[in-house]
Amino acid sequence: MSNDEQKLYDRMDDVALILQRMKVVYEIPYRHTRYVATKEFFRAKMTEESFVEDHGVKMLSLVENLKDLKARLDNDTYIDMILQLLPPSYDPFVVNFNTNGLEKSIK
Repeated sequence: MSNDEQKLYDRMDDVALILQRMKVVYEIPYRHTRYVATKEFFRAKMTEESFVEDHGVKMLSLVENLKDLKARLDNDTYIDMILQLLPPSYDPFVVNFNTNGLEKSIK
């Protein structure tokens, strides 16, 4: 902390004001946090040798994180992205999944 910042905080009597000021100065911007979360989600390609269950758990965790960050993606977009991130060996599953006509949900 610089001397100027220290002097500013020394003049503040209220702890709440000090905490609010420190939050403004040192908080990671919300936009950057959401960018990092969406980047991780969009790049979470499953490898052929990994387990689909592990990948599914990871993807659900990433979806929940994005929902907490108020990312404006609908349920169908999440499902489409998860299916696109599966390896080519899952293409028959993806075709079957998309043609069965059932209502789909992330949950």
